[in-house]
Amino acid sequence: MSPIWTPSSWRDCPIKQQPEYPDPAELKATEQKLEAFPPLVFAGEARDLKQQLAEVAEGRAFLLQGGDCAESFAEFSADTIRDTFKVLLQMAVVLTFGASCPVVKVGRMAGQFAKPRSADTETVDGVELPSYRGDIVNGIEFDATARVPDPKRLLQASNQAAVTLNLLRAFSKGGMADLHQVHRWNLDFIRDRTLSERYQNLAGRIDETLGFMAACGMTAENTKAIRETTLYTAHEALLLNYEQAFTRRDSLSGDWYDCSAHMLWIGDRTRQLDSAHVEFLSGVCNPIGFKVGPTITEDELLRLIERLNPENEAGRLNLIVRMGANKITELFPPLLQAVQREGAKVVWSCDPMHGNTIKAGNGYKTRPFDQILGEVRGFFDVHRAEGSYAGGVHFEMTGKNVTECIGGSGSVTEASLADRYHTHCDPRLNADQALELAFLIAEMLKESRS
Repeated sequence: MSPIWTPSSWRDCPIKQQPEYPDPAELKATEQKLEAFPPLVFAGEARDLKQQLAEVAEGRAFLLQGGDCAESFAEFSADTIRDTFKVLLQMAVVLTFGASCPVVKVGRMAGQFAKPRSADTETVDGVELPSYRGDIVNGIEFDATARVPDPKRLLQASNQAAVTLNLLRAFSKGGMADLHQVHRWNLDFIRDRTLSERYQNLAGRIDETLGFMAACGMTAENTKAIRETTLYTAHEALLLNYEQAFTRRDSLSGDWYDCSAHMLWIGDRTRQLDSAHVEFLSGVCNPIGFKVGPTITEDELLRLIERLNPENEAGRLNLIVRMGANKITELFPPLLQAVQREGAKVVWSCDPMHGNTIKAGNGYKTRPFDQILGEVRGFFDVHRAEGSYAGGVHFEMTGKNVTECIGGSGSVTEASLADRYHTHCDPRLNADQALELAFLIAEMLKESRS
């Protein structure tokens, strides 16, 4: 911990999960170029998100966070961005109507390029090379040249993030977010599948509500909230040289903000109290989070909360629980109880993806839909038992029709994983699986709020 925080004080702390660039001078020159770029987001937007997350912390709203496990340079396109945006909107509408509460929408987009790895190297057929750490660092091809960390990739990531944000803002305000349009997409989803009566009931309620609003004169033409929305962005703050380059002092408040995204989080592998990642995020005023995994202790959890949110500011801190379906009801309650005893104001959200990764018999890494749903259900059950509020969910998902997670009404099987297994790192929910989960979670959320 540095005595005085600065955007670069993290450089004096122990650090993990960082690439070894072969040319420090080239890296430094690239960082200087990034520092001269305009901010990707603005401090005022981050403050708005913090205010909305404060509503989540108080039990008056719900957080939906989702997007790619690792954004790709090769698959970058307007269609990819549109499809993920579309599914997030569909999920948000289902959750909003299902539980009658506002949904704060945050995309793992426009910056989720870097990935932590369990080992620094990987070996294939006796050949050992540096691990792939995301397109912002090196190439996914198992090739000695591709696996060398390249600083120029930082610039490409920044440019792609800027274009992505531009498109997201256009989609949010340009008519694509109209509630009637999103509801039609959901009706198409229901018609295409043999789903239970509960889906039809929720769709009927949405129809009735939109009809009532129209009868009262509230239409997309005269009511901004019906035709527009706001989608914030977030990513894991893993490459701190990239994050430092986009850290700017706000001209209105004088505070420091990381303007690469509205919200940043610390992963389970880099959340050590004395780590560079904790040091860096302790000093920026964005909403921030950290992963709460099965190895964390009550003392570590409370010390991290104190370090990252010493003023106990509602909306500042998002605790992202990722235990696994078989562990959450055992390991989570004492952690939740400890935070409640301290009176800490936090958002509790559930990441049911990372604790439920398995290897299929055909060698593909996958995640069973039933286990993902099981961890979410366990998360809600624990909160209900402890009198606390289950504030959100955090999914790795895509708007594409991939076959990476098994199960769901679409019946992706182990045998079909190879059909469209396109992820650059971890298996993602496809569009249908993500929306199906939203319908199921809407029921849990309604019960927990009532």
